[in-house]
Amino acid sequence: MNAQPQNKEGITPKEYLEFEKTSETRHEYFDGEIFAMVGATLNHNQISGNIFGELRNQLKQSPCRAFVNDLRVKVQEIDKYTYPDIVVACGDIELEKEIGMETLINPLVIIEVLSDSTEAYDRGIKFQHYRLISSLKEYILVSQHSCLVEKFVRSNGEKWLYSTYEEMDKTMIIEAVQCEIALSEVYRWVNFKADF
Repeated sequence: MNAQPQNKEGITPKEYLEFEKTSETRHEYFDGEIFAMVGATLNHNQISGNIFGELRNQLKQSPCRAFVNDLRVKVQEIDKYTYPDIVVACGDIELEKEIGMETLINPLVIIEVLSDSTEAYDRGIKFQHYRLISSLKEYILVSQHSCLVEKFVRSNGEKWLYSTYEEMDKTMIIEAVQCEIALSEVYRWVNFKADF
């Protein structure tokens, strides 16, 4: 999804949640600003749906659950609210409950499908902020323009290990939840040539 800044600077987290509660559009929040989440491409939606479907099927018999697109996540340390494309939480799901709004605070895995307008943000400051979430073990970035999945795994507390998957016959392993997803499934029905 693409984030577009809104002209609502200087609002508090509670004011953001009040605004979000009645808004028809989802918004992210950080440092007194809100950002509208605008529509995504067909490829972006297809990839998100494919990954979510695979995770949902593989996690049925586990204490973990996958959520797609609409579950808000909070980085508590900096009062940041985001909407990852896919998030996985396990065991006791911890929620911030404010004014009738629920926000996940203990994600284990976050997956973002990269968009042209948010790729630098997803790789940079957003990942920097996500790393503040102590429960987060894996952060995965998925290209919608070519066969490329990049994975960051937390190791030994604060060290993040990087790996990539770049061929359709490879299988992405999500270690934190013991799932394996073939890249051919990640990219099922995705037409890279449709990019413009």
